[in-house]
Amino acid sequence: MPQATRKATPVLPGAEPFALDGGPVGVLLCHGFTSTPQSMRAWGQHLAGAGFTVRCPLLPGHGTRWQDANASTEEDWYAELSAALDDLRSRCTAVVVAGLSMGGTLALRLAQRRPDDVAALVLVNPSLLTERKDAALLPVLARLTPAWAPVANDVKKPGSVELAYRRLPTRAALALRRLWTAVRADLGAVRAPLLVFRSVTDHVVEPASTRLLLAEVGSTDTTEVLLHDSYHVATLDNDAPMLFAHSVDWIRERVPASSASRA
Repeated sequence: MPQATRKATPVLPGAEPFALDGGPVGVLLCHGFTSTPQSMRAWGQHLAGAGFTVRCPLLPGHGTRWQDANASTEEDWYAELSAALDDLRSRCTAVVVAGLSMGGTLALRLAQRRPDDVAALVLVNPSLLTERKDAALLPVLARLTPAWAPVANDVKKPGSVELAYRRLPTRAALALRRLWTAVRADLGAVRAPLLVFRSVTDHVVEPASTRLLLAEVGSTDTTEVLLHDSYHVATLDNDAPMLFAHSVDWIRERVPASSASRA
């Protein structure tokens, strides 16, 4: 008898990728580890309202069930984001890549591998490492159990909730660590203008990630903006309106639509 084909896990309501068409400058958004495009939707809508063409893919293994994340790798995540960049480059004169947490890590990887296609970077609490002492146990933990305590929904604003897994997929976490290692090793190759938003209080990513990024990145145009009233998922938090408005102004200054040209 033929082997039954396993059906793909349905995407959670609200976790769907989104595409918003606008002007000649594109913005590619990328959500974080165990999260979904829901965390980026309000930002994407603000960018589209300001005239940008926006894409936000759903990374493989995300937005369904945490077990699916353990079957995905950092190269799967990168390939999905790179394909979305191809789509935007076919439609737009220039593309800015923006990411939250691991989404910021993947944005940096795009800038390293495809420098001619990334006009600028906007990162929110990007992750490049962890200083948690128990992180050293992750390789052992991944062999013993497929999931651990979650790292999602670090939001200060009452009533604001991140749509993300309630468990940490341990093998996927190992893939994230491999991504960190690769991106850290090549930070000097990043040349695009860089805007980094960093929450002063962040229970997921330590300030050391942004310190390392700004110390070693090859970009000569770098800006750090501190967020004093938000936790890790700042795109859903109290500082989101300021973050959205500032990102629009900054992008317009670095990538004016009238002078954007395809590489």
